[in-house]
Amino acid sequence: MAEITAAMVRELRDATGAGMMDCKKALVEAGGDMEAAIDWLRKKGLSAAAKKSGRVAAEGLVGVASDGQVAAMVEVNAETDFVARNEAFQAFVENVAKLALTVGEDVAALQAAPYPGTGHTTQDELTKMIATIGENMTIRRARVLKVGQGAVATYVHNAVKPGLGKIGVLVALEGAGEADAILTLGRQMGMHVAATRPDALDISAVDPAALEREKAVLTEQAQASGKPPAVIEKMVEGRIRKFYEEVVLLEQVWVHDGESRVKAVVQKAGLTCTGFARFQLGEGIEKQVTDFAAEVAAQAGV
Repeated sequence: MAEITAAMVRELRDATGAGMMDCKKALVEAGGDMEAAIDWLRKKGLSAAAKKSGRVAAEGLVGVASDGQVAAMVEVNAETDFVARNEAFQAFVENVAKLALTVGEDVAALQAAPYPGTGHTTQDELTKMIATIGENMTIRRARVLKVGQGAVATYVHNAVKPGLGKIGVLVALEGAGEADAILTLGRQMGMHVAATRPDALDISAVDPAALEREKAVLTEQAQASGKPPAVIEKMVEGRIRKFYEEVVLLEQVWVHDGESRVKAVVQKAGLTCTGFARFQLGEGIEKQVTDFAAEVAAQAGV
């Protein structure tokens, strides 16, 4: 019998989307014949995932998991919101979030990690779900935050169940204090981040390119006023401060009282915010919008 190599298994997996173990078994059954192995997988229904891999997956769930001073957040996408209500899919997202606590935020590492309670990888488990449920699904991204002292709080907006929803937030708070008090503040900050969508933690973290673009626009606007250069400079400085208040978390007005700055709230608690992350389901994915009536008409030749 022909030797079954790792390269052959990878080639078959790339061609079919089936799991590694299934690909190896198919090659063994087919005596190393690639075409026969593909047919074997198709007959078993294990290559169905490959047919769905090109579909846009912009629905799904964001999941969070925490373990005291470390918390993780993942986004797992599917094609329709219906799948997000599937208990098996929900359990998968929960497990992937928990895996990220120890595996980290590298998606490839998460895909290769052993899936709990099985003898195969997380990606193999996802491939089986794709074949079973009939939709394309992907582990899109993950984020992990840690602190040495303090806590990383989690918040999910409009959760479908604890730790699962369409908007998730992690907030890392460093410092001494009661864990419950830190987590309470962290959850409040999570609500704030979910609502205000900051881009950076502090002024130093603002994207230099974004800042330069903003300055260029504000300068041109100010120059249109016809005022002297010194006045224009002051106008731009004031508008840049306003820009920071919009995009920098610690410079924003605290949504819970409408007056305080976030940095003042954190300082009053004797803590330091060392990081945050916000995932909104499907953000940045270009969804394909289909006019069903027009599609039917086109097919009917109307």
